[in-house]
Amino acid sequence: MIKIVVSGARGKMGKAVTELIRKEQDMEVIAGYDTCSEAGDIVVYNDLHKIPHIPDVIVDFSHPSAIRQLAEYAAMKGVALAVGTTGLGEEHKEMLLKTSQKVPVFVSHNMCLGVFLLMNLARQAAKVLGDFDIEIVEKHHNQKIDAPSGTALMIADGIKEIRQEADYIYCRADVRKKREKREIGIHSIRGGNIVGEHTVLLIGENESIELTHKITSRQVLAAGAVNVIRYIAQQKPGYYTMKDLVNANLN
Repeated sequence: MIKIVVSGARGKMGKAVTELIRKEQDMEVIAGYDTCSEAGDIVVYNDLHKIPHIPDVIVDFSHPSAIRQLAEYAAMKGVALAVGTTGLGEEHKEMLLKTSQKVPVFVSHNMCLGVFLLMNLARQAAKVLGDFDIEIVEKHHNQKIDAPSGTALMIADGIKEIRQEADYIYCRADVRKKREKREIGIHSIRGGNIVGEHTVLLIGENESIELTHKITSRQVLAAGAVNVIRYIAQQKPGYYTMKDLVNANLN
């Protein structure tokens, strides 16, 4: 049985992941971690060290400000860490890389296999259609704080592996000039209860291609997190991404 602590347990994703894990036979949520303690079906603690039992995996959908505590606890207790939180800065990535020297660390801004496929298709298209302009449009609900989304940046980073000279452009309103070929425009839309939608546009002369992935329920993201938990619980110390998980499934 895989023992799990859900970080960000009081948030939308934390609740969705907790609910889905309840239906699994090989794992259980032993506690939650969030800014405020709370009693309920699972006890939510505001201090990781107050949790009475050491988990096998911490899965995190909280806030970048929690990364230091999570990384330090995971390294100290020998706990695998799966991070789905968006808005991470370079300092957070450095913390997670350092922690991965001691325990398995999985990082992905989106744990949905469909998004990973979208990124791969976009990379392939960018390679084949070398003269096409590329724009990325992401849509999310009106409560999302970070913009652009971590998923949009993940897709852009994948494309940048092919177009290494690419520059990310988030706003053209303040600059009156023609679009440069190396640009990748990234645009954010916020409204209603949109769970998540990402579109990659490849625009050439007299033709264009659009690649779109839409999520209509957080259950898809929660199911992806469950797959990640099973995977990372079995790994040796190291830094892992969706690419590693997909390759493991293919093999």
